[in-house]
Amino acid sequence: MTYFARTASIAATALMVTGVAALADDAELTVFDWAGYEDPEFFTAYIEQHGEGPTFAFFGDEEEAFQKLRSGFRADAAHPCSQSVPKWIEAGLLAPLDTSRIPRWDELEASFRDIEAFQKDGEYYFVPVDWGNTAVVYNTDELTADDLSTLQVFADPMYAGRISIGDNVDDAYALAFLATGVKDWTTATDEQFEAASAFLRQVHPNVRAYWADGASLAQLMQSGEVLFAWAWNETFSTMSYEGHPIGMTRDMDEGSSSWVCGYSRLADAPGSEDKFYDFINAWLEPATADYLVNAWGYGHGNAVAMAAMSNEDLAYVGLDSTDAHRANTLWQAPVPPALRERMIAEFELIKAGF
Repeated sequence: MTYFARTASIAATALMVTGVAALADDAELTVFDWAGYEDPEFFTAYIEQHGEGPTFAFFGDEEEAFQKLRSGFRADAAHPCSQSVPKWIEAGLLAPLDTSRIPRWDELEASFRDIEAFQKDGEYYFVPVDWGNTAVVYNTDELTADDLSTLQVFADPMYAGRISIGDNVDDAYALAFLATGVKDWTTATDEQFEAASAFLRQVHPNVRAYWADGASLAQLMQSGEVLFAWAWNETFSTMSYEGHPIGMTRDMDEGSSSWVCGYSRLADAPGSEDKFYDFINAWLEPATADYLVNAWGYGHGNAVAMAAMSNEDLAYVGLDSTDAHRANTLWQAPVPPALRERMIAEFELIKAGF
């Protein structure tokens, strides 16, 4: 990510609580997104076609986005992740896609694109564009990967006030389920959910801050306040590019997590449908895939573009997919609605100290 993009991300995060557009360009397309994704390198073909980028509005997490959309906030596109898509479909927030208007549709990674939970009545509602891992990033001046061989270190009193996990219910519970021996959270029992919640309560006293975005976590780690964190590929990629002492490991005894996010068209979108598809098609360009991998450290949904990249480059940013990693990964698949609502409610209590 460029310096401009990181700066814009910080500014956008400060504004996202308003639920209104923080960066206004093309009034005919409003994208409701995570802070940082307004980076113009993601949609250069759209800018070349229309002379400016879309208007962006920002959210801090998907539950916040869901509630704002339910309360009447209007936009044309949104950027949910795998766990939220079924809930948004059932709530009537998303419109079905016309895949004939997405020329690279067949180039998308089929294992993401064709997930049944992203479809309804034979129609698709989700374009997978970015994917990655949630794993341990750490200060290499202070720690080694051997010091972090188990996720139990997150609950070790030795690190009180020196760790961070995301202010994100899905990543938090991915950590907790892994730490308590669960790889498939879609079948978690009540007992397993309670054990995962208990682990997060053990972790809470050690948390310096629950990070809201990659830029805020990078600041915490650069200052030395946080020694290690449960984080996305972005943190390792951007901090290592800037020369900070940062490492990332997915080789903890209990494993790491993986996820996929993408774009959907919102129901009752007020803007231009043509420009929505122009935006999606710009995102699916191989040039966007190259930028996403090399500047942000995330994988791209265009499987053809990913296949053209070197395994060495992908492995450096943690995007290699060996059999060992696949077997030791919690895939953040959509969970049953009742379990997800319990996770949301319980995580709020845990963060509040209860």
